[in-house]
Amino acid sequence: MLDALDADAVRRWSRVALESMRAHQAEIDAINVFPVPDADTGTNLLLTLLVADDAVRAGATASAGAVLADLSRAAVLGARGNSGVIVSQVLRGFAEAAEGTETIDAKTFCRGLRRGAELADAAVAQPVDGTILTVAHAAAAGVADARGR
Repeated sequence: MLDALDADAVRRWSRVALESMRAHQAEIDAINVFPVPDADTGTNLLLTLLVADDAVRAGATASAGAVLADLSRAAVLGARGNSGVIVSQVLRGFAEAAEGTETIDAKTFCRGLRRGAELADAAVAQPVDGTILTVAHAAAAGVADARGR
């Protein structure tokens, strides 16, 4: 088990997230019903993560914080649809928490997830319960609970 994520682990995480999104894209497109049933949430998430992953695969950044900054920047610039903007803000929260760090420990991860949920909420004009925003907040609370905070 890893105690901390280094730059290579962040790159691997990015690739696994992209591949998982690719595997579930159609499924997510099919259940997308909020705010309108436009059936493109999975597609938008996949395209956003693809741009972000391409940026970190091409880079030679040496620290975990810098890789997350690159990942976040690319996701913001390449965000597709509301879901892409939301995931870009979650990544931005991780990048802010990890700024200047060589590795990402559990405390930094918790801070990043919490900050990402806050930024994602702020990016949406009217946050609604039962959306990916709820999932982001629940994940942040779950990680904090697991750490005894």
